[in-house]
Amino acid sequence: MDFSLSEDQLAVQEVARTFAEKKLKPRAEEFDTDAKLDPALIKEMGELGLLGLTLPEEYGGGAMDAVSYVIAGEELTWGCPSHAAILGLQNSLYGFPLVEYGSDEQKKKYLPPACEGKLIGAFALTEPGAGSDAASLSTTFTETDDGYVLNGTKIFITMGALADNVIVFAISHKGAGPRGISAFLVDKGTPGFTIGTIEKKMGLKASPTTELIFDDCHIPKENLLGKKGQGFRIAMSTLDGGRISCGAMAVGIARAAFETALQYSRERVQFGKPISTFQAIQFHLADMSVMIENARNIVYHAAWLKDQGGSYALQAAQAKLYASEISTTVAHKAIQILGGYGYIREYQVERMYRDARVTELFEGTSEVQRLVIARQLLKGN
Repeated sequence: MDFSLSEDQLAVQEVARTFAEKKLKPRAEEFDTDAKLDPALIKEMGELGLLGLTLPEEYGGGAMDAVSYVIAGEELTWGCPSHAAILGLQNSLYGFPLVEYGSDEQKKKYLPPACEGKLIGAFALTEPGAGSDAASLSTTFTETDDGYVLNGTKIFITMGALADNVIVFAISHKGAGPRGISAFLVDKGTPGFTIGTIEKKMGLKASPTTELIFDDCHIPKENLLGKKGQGFRIAMSTLDGGRISCGAMAVGIARAAFETALQYSRERVQFGKPISTFQAIQFHLADMSVMIENARNIVYHAAWLKDQGGSYALQAAQAKLYASEISTTVAHKAIQILGGYGYIREYQVERMYRDARVTELFEGTSEVQRLVIARQLLKGN
């Protein structure tokens, strides 16, 4: 097996790493404190080709593989998870369903500005009563002579407050089940579409998580994404890929926490010598390094399988589950190594712990990933 990266992949890694090192990492605490993204940096990410990294060249994308995508995701998250979340949205949660299910007109209208960072997309599936049970939607659509009317509320929508266009999932009538779900493209400013609560969160504070409200929101027929009744399939296929990017984010956070703890252990002197010489600290560092290496390998493997064009649902869930859980563990150990300093903002590992925690929740909780994994395993027997 060849674990070396191609020249193109190394080039993507260098671009993302340099951007993260120079533009994101130095300001990560500022972004967290202010709870705001920097629009100039989003634009620059577009100019660097990161926001359309995996999207087709004909729409302004880079047409790169999934492995390149997770490489970029890890590097950007190492710098600032909130800004890295935009990479996942534009390429995966928003870009992927448009590429796979969108009409030619929809792709031409939305993908080029999304690649450039001039249009921010969002993916609106979760509702107050439909989280892990994604088929139990309450947001409904009614078909009219000239389009559709949406009614309902979405919650926990990443970038919902800043999105220019949102993929919204709605059901024909309550209780219709997966086959009654369709997907729609809703533009910002559409009458009946309003921004609700912007949540105050534990982590990823700069990336707005938002309530979206649809009150007799009329959209034209051409804004149906895919076919009517295809929405659940669109959502599930999108989430498979999204789980891989979540895994990459988790690896990036874990790596940042580990590197901070490693450097601190070399500099912190107690009892006349650096704490890195103490076996208890060495064991923590050793365990952290093994966890990160394993997580990276499982995430990259899932991305590689996606590139091969075969089934990767099992490996995507495994990657998301393992990487997210070790990310929290590594950040926890980093705080322990720093002791009291790890608990204060100056040393940043407390932020990394807060950022890591959500990776076990979004795009399917750890419990949901275990269900997906089990079902995939049992399906093969």
